[in-house]
Amino acid sequence: MRTALYHPDRDEISLDKVLHALSDPIRRDIARVMHEQGPRVCGQLDYPIAKSTLSHHLKVLRESGIMHTEVRGTTRVITLRREDLEARFPGLLDAVQVTAPAPERTLSTV
Repeated sequence: MRTALYHPDRDEISLDKVLHALSDPIRRDIARVMHEQGPRVCGQLDYPIAKSTLSHHLKVLRESGIMHTEVRGTTRVITLRREDLEARFPGLLDAVQVTAPAPERTLSTV
């Protein structure tokens, strides 16, 4: 039996953890994709990294309070916790450019 995934409650979301999570360009881009396209299944995220590395990035985003992960059978649906983040830190997603259009360069050059 699997244990439930950890998601901090809204009032437990820490600015330090959120900023740490968004300091990585791939994690920031994952958040941007969620902002633009809405919930995604893990398999829909295409980055030039190993699956284990992508899983690590998603865990950091989830445990920081940026993303919510819902397990549906063998699928995991990732959602940006925009309302919670805006309630805790108004304007933060705009300030770190999560809501900005995708950069012109590819992530492989980051």
